[in-house]
Amino acid sequence: MNIYEHLKNGGYDTALTTLYGAEALESARIRWLSATEEFFRLFGESKDIRLCSASGRTELSGNHTDHNHGRVLAAGVQLDTIAVVAPRKDSTVRVHSEGYAPLTLDITDLAARDDETGTSAALIRGTAARLNELGGTLGGFDAYITSEVPEGSGLSSSAAYEVLIGTILNALFNQNRFTPVELALAAQYAENVYFGKPCGVLDQMTSAVGGAVAMDFADPAHPVIRRIDIDFGQYDRVLCVVNTGGNHADLTDDYAAVTAEMKAISREMGVGFLRETTYDAVLARSAALRQTCGDRALLRAFHFFAEDRRADDMAKALENGDIAGYERMMRASGNSSFRFLQNLYSNKAVDCQGLSLGICVGEQVLGESGAVRVHGGGFAGTVQALLPKTSLPAFRKAMETVFGVGCCHVLRIRPVGGICLDDINE
Repeated sequence: MNIYEHLKNGGYDTALTTLYGAEALESARIRWLSATEEFFRLFGESKDIRLCSASGRTELSGNHTDHNHGRVLAAGVQLDTIAVVAPRKDSTVRVHSEGYAPLTLDITDLAARDDETGTSAALIRGTAARLNELGGTLGGFDAYITSEVPEGSGLSSSAAYEVLIGTILNALFNQNRFTPVELALAAQYAENVYFGKPCGVLDQMTSAVGGAVAMDFADPAHPVIRRIDIDFGQYDRVLCVVNTGGNHADLTDDYAAVTAEMKAISREMGVGFLRETTYDAVLARSAALRQTCGDRALLRAFHFFAEDRRADDMAKALENGDIAGYERMMRASGNSSFRFLQNLYSNKAVDCQGLSLGICVGEQVLGESGAVRVHGGGFAGTVQALLPKTSLPAFRKAMETVFGVGCCHVLRIRPVGGICLDDINE
């Protein structure tokens, strides 16, 4: 029986239920069958096919804290990027991603290329290069990739793609020797060095590890990760994100400025990162810091200190079942991002304020019975909401009135991150 027939006959139902929930089993099976058919069409049948998945992620708290060695609360979600993949006998990598031009590269050629900056090829080559540096084995493969992680949604389609590539290389050639943390750090390396985008490791770590996790990046190479067992449904709550539109392509400078301005404060304080100093110490020198770094940099530093503490407090609230306290702090997180971090819109395009608009409309619908905040990097993309199940129809209707049908995505926290289906199908 080939893998298509095995899928069709329910052979992977345990894995699919783990990833997507029993209510979505049939649609998930159809999706994977379609992806397998496309692989057969593109590359032919193979006896060595593997089915791999990497989750999108949602940031629950810790907005722009990870790159200063702070704490973050995040979760992997059921919206994922998947691959039907088979090893080759040579060093050629052939990838067909739905909606994109196919790419081919030699996996043994690991030098970064200027002409690949900002491309998927850079992510593949960079991830492979880092795993090679760690003593990993590389090989060629054919892959068909498709994704349900909307681009620009704040659910980190890029991190899911990077982690998926690492998961493929780990499964096909390394007997899964690399840990989720190592795969996440390799993915971050690829995005920083090869793709050319400065970023922390929050997105990649959440996608690789999966589940709801409290992460402390005091030592980014060895983050402290604490899993949290949370089902918002048990509190009659729904977690969702709303895609407000906007293009991230022209916002790299805005993202980079957040890191650069926080870095300017830490440099003036004589430390490498804000985590290594304190609010009180920065406040004591604030008059001088205003002159050397500017007011916005100081505000962003103050946001960091409050958000770093809040991420830990929100994790504890979930562990203690304090959903009201969690929602209160979620609103405070959003307010801090809006007022102090100032990452809801770009000063280069003040007429484009979809995030601000989404929060405004969401708060009008929910009042105090829920919370709405910026989600992820900001400046464009998505807002996150936690709301009573009974409020979902009114909330969705309001958001679709403003941002269009299909903009509201209900999220399910999935228990695993980057994975091959065979590894969870026992």
